[in-house]
Amino acid sequence: MVQQGRAPQSDWILEVAEVDKSFAGVHALRGVDFRLRPGEVHALIGENGAGKSTLIKVMTGVYRPDAGRVRLAGEDRVFRNPLEAQAAGISTVYQEVNLVPLMSVARNLCLGREPRRFGLVDVRAVNRMARETLTRYGVDVDVTRPLGSLGLGAQQMVALARAVRIDARVVVMDEPTSSLEPREVETLFSVIRGLRSQGIAVVYVSHRLDELYEICDRVTVMRDGAVVHTGDMAGLERLKLISLMLGREMSTVRTKGATAFGDGRHGPHGADGGDGRHDGDREDNGDGGRGGRGGRDGRDEAPVLRATGLTVRHKVHGVGLDIRHGEVVGLGGLLGAGRSETAKAITGALATDAGTVEVEGVPLARRSPAAAIKAGVVMLAEDRTSEGILPNLSVRENISLALLPRLARGGVVSGARQDDVVRFFMERLRIKASGPDQKVSDLSGGNQQKVLLARWLCLDPKVLLLDEPTRGIDVGAKAEVQALIDELAEQGLGVLLISSDLEELIEGSDRLVVLKDGRAVGHLQGADITERTVLDTLAAAPSSEDPHHEDPHGEDPHGEDPHGEAPAPPPDDNPTQAQGRPTAPAMTKEEPR
Repeated sequence: MVQQGRAPQSDWILEVAEVDKSFAGVHALRGVDFRLRPGEVHALIGENGAGKSTLIKVMTGVYRPDAGRVRLAGEDRVFRNPLEAQAAGISTVYQEVNLVPLMSVARNLCLGREPRRFGLVDVRAVNRMARETLTRYGVDVDVTRPLGSLGLGAQQMVALARAVRIDARVVVMDEPTSSLEPREVETLFSVIRGLRSQGIAVVYVSHRLDELYEICDRVTVMRDGAVVHTGDMAGLERLKLISLMLGREMSTVRTKGATAFGDGRHGPHGADGGDGRHDGDREDNGDGGRGGRGGRDGRDEAPVLRATGLTVRHKVHGVGLDIRHGEVVGLGGLLGAGRSETAKAITGALATDAGTVEVEGVPLARRSPAAAIKAGVVMLAEDRTSEGILPNLSVRENISLALLPRLARGGVVSGARQDDVVRFFMERLRIKASGPDQKVSDLSGGNQQKVLLARWLCLDPKVLLLDEPTRGIDVGAKAEVQALIDELAEQGLGVLLISSDLEELIEGSDRLVVLKDGRAVGHLQGADITERTVLDTLAAAPSSEDPHHEDPHGEDPHGEDPHGEAPAPPPDDNPTQAQGRPTAPAMTKEEPR
């Protein structure tokens, strides 16, 4: 246990002392001490499974500790539920938005605190208050729309606004920027600085180290359910922070790159494919990146998946791409560019107005997720909570869910075969759980992500579409997922990688398709995949409101059309980007999903 120093009671707004918590015999927290001063921003970090989420839930009344105590403003408190913690002044913004998707944005924002008139909810006042509140956070949405129709980034900002609007003394933020664009992150930081100036304390959970150094005053590092370090952020070397999280020596951490993607190239052509240069022969691109992984050209090989002219009204406009065996194709662009929509259009999860998809040369005539899975195309969705895990089922049931038809004989599932598959993938992906029967909702975010990967990998797919596979997971789990993507590509799997982490796209992709306003505006390959070229491509591409803009229909902006002529998309009579804005559309201007 780490001593954090003694102080008079008045110096701490929130104290957690000697807290233990176990689940099914597995210790999630071991003698944890955590103290928070009024008006400070305190980072809480650690690998997935380190105990951060459990500690937050103890603070906020979701769990009651097995031992130890929680003190608020010097008084011992026992919160029986989150509502009691909220009433006492502890507000929480969870990574997975915990609001009512079918209710309007305004009603979600004011839920439980609605202004009333003659005993009834004053809808006009609710809508007016919601507009005023969200405007202060730079969120421009129709507050009468259902919350679930917004993108994840917009939902996250609504959740943040609701948490701050409640009279809180402590605000807990669990990965608040995981779905936000840089502009929204700056807005969030302005809000946090305002909270600090008002004496409101913030517990800030994030795996993005740049954010921690920019906004946090102190940091607590957890590992294996215990606190291993608490101290000031200022003066703490970044490598030291990572080594504390991972439990490794700094010299070991220093030898690793920005991601866990290898420098080698995928596929049988090896290092002689693609642009004909080894990684070590590349010139410095001037922006600190090392360029793309330089995958093979692959033009002599038929693609395992080819999408041509995909069009979804107001969302995707004539996008085309292809993926070859053993190749990682990145799909880049800012939030709202149509990345997730393109992947969903490929699998049939989003109905298209035009376009074709072929798997090994065979068209998918009637596209649906079931047909895509049957053809060998599977997708790991961005929102693992609402579109991935089944929280009330076990790890075993979540992993084997899609495989059950293949395990059945005469309608009866073979339990022995199911156990063999689950055991194999739990060991292969190093899923940390007390056993296959543990509820998947009890696992950390990184382990839940591995469970979902196992679900699709056990089908032995041909193409794996990954939408933000490392969102909201720690550096250790992120490295494992990135290394796994490398391994799968080396084994011949075609991969489509969508990520908001530009470094991840640059180092992980053999080729990169850049999207803006739902259109493909660039196709980069090998040494051309650098931060500078990606940003230049986005900046040079005309916006959807440009009257001189012609839809490229998925063509390469350098004059090369890898997919042939694509069908023309329907006219976009409802532009979603503000006039004259040179960058990608604000996330809050997204059309309903």
